[in-house]
Amino acid sequence: MNILITGNMGYIGPVLTATLAKSDNSFNLYGFDTGFFANSLAHNNFIPEITLKKQYFGDVRTMDAKLFEEIDAVVYLAAISNDPMGKEYEKVTDEINFKSAIKAAKAAKENGVSRFVFASSCSVYGFAEDKAKIEEDNLNPLTAYAKSKIDAENELIDIADDDFSITCFRFATACGMSPRVRLDLVLNDFVASALKNKRIDILSDGSPLRPIIDVKDMSRAIEWALIRDICFEGVKNNFLVLNAGSDEWNYRVIDLAEKVKEMIPGTQISINKDALPDKRSYKVNFSKFKKMAPLHQPLSTLESSISELIYGINNSPLINNNFRESEYIRLKKLSSLVSNDYLSKDLYWK
Repeated sequence: MNILITGNMGYIGPVLTATLAKSDNSFNLYGFDTGFFANSLAHNNFIPEITLKKQYFGDVRTMDAKLFEEIDAVVYLAAISNDPMGKEYEKVTDEINFKSAIKAAKAAKENGVSRFVFASSCSVYGFAEDKAKIEEDNLNPLTAYAKSKIDAENELIDIADDDFSITCFRFATACGMSPRVRLDLVLNDFVASALKNKRIDILSDGSPLRPIIDVKDMSRAIEWALIRDICFEGVKNNFLVLNAGSDEWNYRVIDLAEKVKEMIPGTQISINKDALPDKRSYKVNFSKFKKMAPLHQPLSTLESSISELIYGINNSPLINNNFRESEYIRLKKLSSLVSNDYLSKDLYWK
């Protein structure tokens, strides 16, 4: 199976390509990326793309449809990938996360691709503390990032048919170590802060709920989508939306901080008791994913994810106590590229 991964040179892509390269399935991997974060490596040993058949460079907004020729499946990871970046680059977020995803799906279908996997997000549930949200529940996207994901889902449904299956994963908040680690994710930030500064500063009162998932388990889910039976219990699922994560991984922010403190002795936790309520608080039900993909369920534990982050960060010569001003904070990296005149304000290479 020939697989084209867009946005493969970000946080998830290197772990996904490693997972698929080691799979018992016969996957030939191709990457397409604009290269914003290509050099944002935690270690300088080698680049993760050595397992690919070919790496293409380009912008998904101007992607050549010919790249989909002889491709069997597309994994669309390309995205402006969090709320702060979405707020700063709202128009670009809409263009890359939504409009370019639809354009890519249509071009893929026209070129005979049979499967399309779209990385959506549980953030589409917004504020939802009343119950664990299932896929059929009402959505409450509070940010440009979350809205772009829903807009894409809503149009992808009309593209799917018997010859072109689409899987949309509403992923829990990502965490865990990666060759291109991000330190602007809640658990990753807590571990880095505890290691480098011996303290964790929680900007809220600590009560918001977050489902999280290790990047390795995100990759396992994507592998399942590439090989899944289109029919499940007698129902054809040409278009499928799934919450991807684990019911056991719905945590309060304070619980994550306490676990990091337990595993990194000497860490102090600071809570902003005067903070306004965090509107992004939601619990998610992952039972449908567990039922449909029993052999591709998350295998990581919170302790193993933290341990791998500790090892990876401690052994990185490039991550220091000023990491919040570094390229491991994705908005900082983009802002640096713009301010140094490498990128235009709408994030095209000059």
